[in-house]
Amino acid sequence: MTVHNAEIARQFNLLADLLEIEDANPFRVRAYRNAARIVEGMAHSVAEMVERGEDLSEIYGIGEDLARKIEELVKTGELSALQDEEKRVPVQLTELMRIDQLGPRRVKQLYRELGIKTLADLSRAAKAGKVQELEGFGEKTEAKILAGLEQLTSSGRRTKLSEATEIAESLADYLRGLEGISKVTVAGSYRRRKETVGDLDLLAVTEDGAQVMNRFVDYPEVEEVVSKGTTRSTVRLRTGLQVDLRLVPGRSYGAALCYFTGSKAHNVEIRTRAAQRGLKLNEYGLFKDNEYVAGRTEKSVYEQVGLAYIEPELRENTGEVEAAEAGQLPELVTMDDIRGDLHAHTNATDGHATLREMARAAADRGYEYLAITDHSKRVTMARGLDEKRLRKQLESIDALNDELRDITLLKGCEVDILEDGQLDLPDSVLEELDLTVCSVHYHRELSRKKQTERIIRAMDDPCFTILGHPTGRLINEREPYEVDMEALMEEAAERGCHMELNAQPSRFDLIDAHRRMARDMGVKVAICTDAHSTDNLDYMRFGVEQARRGWLTADDIINTRRLPALRKLLRRA
Repeated sequence: MTVHNAEIARQFNLLADLLEIEDANPFRVRAYRNAARIVEGMAHSVAEMVERGEDLSEIYGIGEDLARKIEELVKTGELSALQDEEKRVPVQLTELMRIDQLGPRRVKQLYRELGIKTLADLSRAAKAGKVQELEGFGEKTEAKILAGLEQLTSSGRRTKLSEATEIAESLADYLRGLEGISKVTVAGSYRRRKETVGDLDLLAVTEDGAQVMNRFVDYPEVEEVVSKGTTRSTVRLRTGLQVDLRLVPGRSYGAALCYFTGSKAHNVEIRTRAAQRGLKLNEYGLFKDNEYVAGRTEKSVYEQVGLAYIEPELRENTGEVEAAEAGQLPELVTMDDIRGDLHAHTNATDGHATLREMARAAADRGYEYLAITDHSKRVTMARGLDEKRLRKQLESIDALNDELRDITLLKGCEVDILEDGQLDLPDSVLEELDLTVCSVHYHRELSRKKQTERIIRAMDDPCFTILGHPTGRLINEREPYEVDMEALMEEAAERGCHMELNAQPSRFDLIDAHRRMARDMGVKVAICTDAHSTDNLDYMRFGVEQARRGWLTADDIINTRRLPALRKLLRRA
């Protein structure tokens, strides 16, 4: 049984939530949250490190106590510290913290004064007007809680792409190792690289279906076998994720990939085009008068219906079929196009690695440049830099650049956009930087009009370069703040500002529609990892995948440029 990084992070975060509700030592709470973030951001499996006998306490931010707890989790699947805490604090209370308005203190107050343990309890109390009667709540807060409850109910539970990727790749590797399997692909929304997935659909080609299905349902992470057949089986994993495995013959593999990759709307368009040519398309192949025409490869299916091959990320019925017919599909950006990362943090603020370590890690990935963008002073929780500390860091960057031969560190800062639209640090120091990533972290509750005006006012500052995580959303956790994105794009295009596509798996911000909006309005995009550790630099993969979903090409992305060309783009006209 493999305990994935995401599961370790989930249990540490849950423990931190319970400790916070209990008013435990904040340093202890922070240690667990930091550990969760470190583990979740690691590119390699912590469980494999334990299996190899590696010393986890050597990981920056993981001390001996946390290392022992991780080893316990990996070896037993349980965390005794969490079990002890669950005896003192009802674990259901952590669900309440998924609502924007509810932190640990308010959750504790709801529990103690109204006996609220669950989301259902909270909904009943809020609808009855009992929540607004509590000290520190009020009518507006109660209304926001009800809105948050409605949002949670409508969105349902979906797995973030990064977590699904770890699970899917492990399972696919397991299947590829079975005798008789020649091909395995994870299809569905996962293959389209949607930001969240509801379940996993796997396709495999094999001559021995019974043997493969026996091994599939015996996969160590299977919690429940929902159904088992000779060509299709369904299981539910310990993580709660449902997985379907379908076995198909080689001649049907391409057609099955088309069918099970989706989306449904895209498939309808392709089947309609097939029917117009007197063809019938299903998961078994493309047929004319019951005679097999194509289906071994996806490309052959698209060719037979008069279309160029359409990349999976584009299959959402948003104009890709028409573009394929007209020969106007974009040449989507790839990882090979990326020459550097423009948003990264060090241990000068809330990162976990030094300047030198971040530089080395970026160079090892073949990057030409890396921008160091630690937080500005407004973000006190991250020990943000004031003017004096930022200048000291700039001196360190200069000194390190004098040593480095294979990469250039760019001078940057993630500068907070204050409520009045001013930037958090004076232009006298920002002018010394190569770029700024300007972000909203506070006062998310402003109206759409005020939030838009606030950000445009910030763009008026000549030191503004890139708008960081433009909507402030956190997937499955926090809705975006209200803002007129079209107006922001117009102003950005006019001023020569750029938009960030933040590749952190909890963000993927810009969202799909806004990525394409940027392309159509001539606003360049920076794909950035917002890395807080060396491993986080690998999030670039996710950023590129999300850019592809937005129809972006290498020309639409500023960090596909060589350094001299990038510097020109970073200088506002």
